[in-house]
Amino acid sequence: MIKPAIPLDEPFRLSTLRSLNLLDTAPEDRFDRLTRIARRMFGVSVALVSLVDENRQWFKSAQGMCETETSRDVSFCGHAILSDSILLVPDAHQDLRFFDNPLVTGAPYVRFYAGWPLKALNGSKLGTLCILDPRPREFSSADVQLMGDLAAIVEQEISTYQMATLDELTRLNNRRGFLSLAQHALSLAARKAAPCSLVFFDLDKFKAINDNFGHAEGDKALLAFADQMRRSFRDADIIARLGGDEFVVLLYDCPHAQSQIIIDRLLAALERRNQFTSTGYAIVCSYGIVHIPLDAPEPIEALLSQADGLMYENKRSRKASLAASLA
Repeated sequence: MIKPAIPLDEPFRLSTLRSLNLLDTAPEDRFDRLTRIARRMFGVSVALVSLVDENRQWFKSAQGMCETETSRDVSFCGHAILSDSILLVPDAHQDLRFFDNPLVTGAPYVRFYAGWPLKALNGSKLGTLCILDPRPREFSSADVQLMGDLAAIVEQEISTYQMATLDELTRLNNRRGFLSLAQHALSLAARKAAPCSLVFFDLDKFKAINDNFGHAEGDKALLAFADQMRRSFRDADIIARLGGDEFVVLLYDCPHAQSQIIIDRLLAALERRNQFTSTGYAIVCSYGIVHIPLDAPEPIEALLSQADGLMYENKRSRKASLAASLA
C-alpha cells in the first residue's frame, strides 16, 4: 500500500476546510440527494462526499456505507485531492497503490473507485465526490463528464458555506473568514513549530480618493491593492479585507526575517504601479507587523489589536516625518 502524499498547500487547505464548519455536521439532504443520484446513475454500491481532514477522511454524505470516517493513510480520496481531475481505479487489485489496502482486502472490499476532487472558492481541494464498488469496471469518457457535472453541483453547495466568509468586493476573506482561517492556521503552526507573522495594512488618504474621484474609483483602488496582495504574498498566506480600507495577512511558516522582505516586495510593487498609472492618485499604505511567538500564541483577535496599534504608530510617525520635512 502507498500512503497518499501531502499537498504542498496543506496548511492553507486545512484552514480552508475547517473554516467552512462542515466537518462533523449532521447529514443534509442537499448532499445526500447528490450521492443518491451518483449511486443510481453509475450502478455502484457506495457513493460519498468525502472531506479529507489532517488525519482522516470524513463523510459528509454516505450512501451504501455505515462508517462516517476512515484513516487518511488508507484513503483513496487522499490520493484524489493531489490531482485537478478525476482519479480512476478500474481494479484496485491491479494497482500498486491499493492492492493490499485494508479497504480492498477487507470491507467494503473496494475494487473500483472514481473520485472527483472538490474545490473551495479559493482553489483548495477539500475532498471528493467518489463512488466505489466491489467489482472491477471501466469508466467511459461520458461517465467522466457526468461525474464532473455532479461534482460541480456539490461544489456549488459547499460554496454557499464559504460565501459567508468572503468580502463581496475583493473576493478576499472577510473578517469572519479570516478569524476562523487564521485561528486554525495558528493552532497548526504551534503544533509544527512553524513561525508566523501578522501584518495589518491601512490605505493612506483613502477618504481623499473617495471624496475627489468618487466611490467607484475608491472601489478600484481597493481592488488594485487586493490584487497586488495576491501577487506579492504566497499561497500559504491568509489574506483578508477586514472592512473599509483595512487589510490583513497572516504569513504562515515564514521566518520572521523573511516577513519584512515579503512586505517590502508589496510596497515596491505599489510604488511601480503608482509610477506607471495615470489615475491621479497614489495607492500608499501603512502597516504594523506582529511576530507571533511559537510557544504561546495569543488569540487572533488580540494579535489583530496589537498589529492595528503598531500600524497606527507607523502612520503617525510617517506623518510627523513628512510634516518635519516640509517645515
